[in-house]
Amino acid sequence: MKVNKRQLVSEHLENISRDVLETHQDIIRAYIKGRHGIYALFRKGRLYYVGLASDLRNRLKTHLRDHLASTWDRFSIYLTVSNEHLRDLEALVLKIAPPAGNSKPGTFAASQNIIRAFERDIKNKQDLERDHLVGRNRPTPTQAKKSKTKSRKTRDDKPVLAKYVKGPLKLRMTYKGKLYKATVRRDGAIAYKGMIYNSPSHAAAAIKGHAANGWVNWKFQETPGDWVLLDTLRKKV
Repeated sequence: MKVNKRQLVSEHLENISRDVLETHQDIIRAYIKGRHGIYALFRKGRLYYVGLASDLRNRLKTHLRDHLASTWDRFSIYLTVSNEHLRDLEALVLKIAPPAGNSKPGTFAASQNIIRAFERDIKNKQDLERDHLVGRNRPTPTQAKKSKTKSRKTRDDKPVLAKYVKGPLKLRMTYKGKLYKATVRRDGAIAYKGMIYNSPSHAAAAIKGHAANGWVNWKFQETPGDWVLLDTLRKKV
């Protein structure tokens, strides 16, 4: 089978009777012995338990006799190309459809909860809408910065990303379904459509039209095909 390096699931079997594990051991062994992936256990058509395993065959055989033995009658398996993202995949399933048999909730290894940034963006948007309704002019972050005297030294004199990057870095963010791209220069400044910004937030605000947390809006390519939040850089320093 030809496998695309970017794909996550390479093969799957769904809604299979547990009887297969005993009556057709030789066949199931050929498919899943030594294979890693995610599995789901069902009872009377309802999801009961989700887990991950580096050897799916042995794990399922264990569940025929352990404390889960009487809780399931069918199973599904999803064989993955690698085990790199198995825990995040398991956590995702547990968060979306928490099965009754899983005692612990899903937890991502490194994902950042952006609810606070989301709340701030909602508040900023509501402030702008209210100002428009009552005829009040509120300066944008960029306008407020320009109003300061040029002689005054601020923390923005030096690009924020200067201490995090050592060379050009591609950035991208999605806003209202549209993809935006920018470049971090060697000095840490962000270039976007002929303009230079000293912080990720100012660059994000230029696109959104209101204050925005650029650290959780912009993404960079950490490894080929893997775009992660810019905030990841701060956690590594």
